[in-house]
Amino acid sequence: MTRKKDSAKKLDWKAMMAGQEDFLRPLIQAVVQQVLEAEMDEALGAGKSERTEGRLGYRSGYYGRTLVTRVGKLELRVPQDRQGRFRTEVFERYQRSEKAQVGALTEMYVQGVSTRKVKVVTEELCGHEVSSSTISRMNQNLDKELEKFARRPLEEAYPHLILDARYEKVREDGVIRSQAVMIAIGIDWEGRRNVLAVELANRESLTSWKEFALGLKARGLKGVELGISDDHAGLRGAIREVFSEAVWQRCYVHFLRNALDHLPRKADDECMTELRWIYDRRTVEEARQDLAAWLKKWGHRYQKLCDWVEANIEETLTFYRLPRQHHKNLKSTNLLERLNEEIKRRTLVVRIFPNMASCLRLVRALAVEMHENWIEALRYLNMEDLREHKKEQLRKAAA
Repeated sequence: MTRKKDSAKKLDWKAMMAGQEDFLRPLIQAVVQQVLEAEMDEALGAGKSERTEGRLGYRSGYYGRTLVTRVGKLELRVPQDRQGRFRTEVFERYQRSEKAQVGALTEMYVQGVSTRKVKVVTEELCGHEVSSSTISRMNQNLDKELEKFARRPLEEAYPHLILDARYEKVREDGVIRSQAVMIAIGIDWEGRRNVLAVELANRESLTSWKEFALGLKARGLKGVELGISDDHAGLRGAIREVFSEAVWQRCYVHFLRNALDHLPRKADDECMTELRWIYDRRTVEEARQDLAAWLKKWGHRYQKLCDWVEANIEETLTFYRLPRQHHKNLKSTNLLERLNEEIKRRTLVVRIFPNMASCLRLVRALAVEMHENWIEALRYLNMEDLREHKKEQLRKAAA
C-alpha cells in the first residue's frame, strides 16, 4: 500500500512573525507576567487564595510598570504584598542591561554620532525609540565623572605646558554667542602627554587666562619650565605673570601665519619658504645666521615684512634651549591643535550648543578620552635627553 501524500502546506512561521509586528510582544508580556506571579508565590510561600501553614504574607493588589524591551514596551502588573517586602529580580536584571545600553549610547555620543543618529541606531537594535532628549539626559550623568577629572589634583611636575583656545557657538538666553574653550596640556617627566584642564570663558582676555592659569596652580601644577602658546596678548601675559619661572615659546606656525599679514597678496612664495627653513637648523646660532641672510636677501622687496620679522622672531627661537631631539615637538602648539581638530570634528555635528553645560560636557568627554589614549600610548618625549641637556648646560656654566 502506497503512503498517502500529505498535501497540507507547511506553515511558514517566519512569514507569520514578519507579517505581524506585535506577534512577539504579547507573548513575551504574558511570559514576564507569569514570572512576576511565580516570584510573588515563592516570596509568600503560597499561591493566590491558597491556604497553607507555611504562608509568609498576603498579597495586596498590583501596580502598573512599563518595561521597554527589544520587542517594544511591555505593560506589566507588578504584584505587591502587604508588608511591602516583595522585590522582583526581573527589573534588576533589566537595569543591568539598561546600564550597558546607556553606556553604549554615551560612547556613541562622545565618538561623534549625533543624537538623531543614535536614536535611529537604537530603534534598529533595540526595537524601541529613544528620543534625542532622553539621550541628552543620559549624557548628563557624565558630569560627575568629568568634574572629578577637571578638579583632580596635579601631583606631578610638568616641565612643558601648552595652552590654546578655540571657539564654540552656544545659545544663552536666546542669543547665540561664541565661547572660548580653553585647554591646557602638560608633558610630565616621564615624557607623557596629559590633558590638565578644559574650561569655558566668554572670551580670551588677560583676566580669563590668568584665572585659568591660577586654577592650575591651585590644583598643584608646579615645575613649569617652558610655556608654549600663540601670541595672544592675554595668554602671553598670563603665562609670564603666573609662571614667571618659565620661558615662553611663541608657536612658530602661528608666527608664519601672522607674517602673511605683512606681505602683499602676490608675494614670492620662496620668501616664506626660506623663512620657514630657519626653524630646521640645528642650533640657534645657525638659525640667526640664516635669518641675517634672509633679511639681506628680501629686505629691499618686502621691507615691512622684514622689519616685523626682525622685531618678533626671537620669541619663536626659545625651543633652541632644549635638546635637539625635542625641537620638532616643542616649537609649536601642534600637539594641542590635534586635540582641537578632534573636538571640531564632533562639534560640527552639534553646530550650536543649547547651553554652556552641554558644550563643556562634550568637550571634556573628548579630552578625557584623548588623555586616556595618551597615557596608554608610547612616551611622547624621552625626558632623559632633557636631563642630560641640563647637566651639560650646568657643566658649561661651571667651566
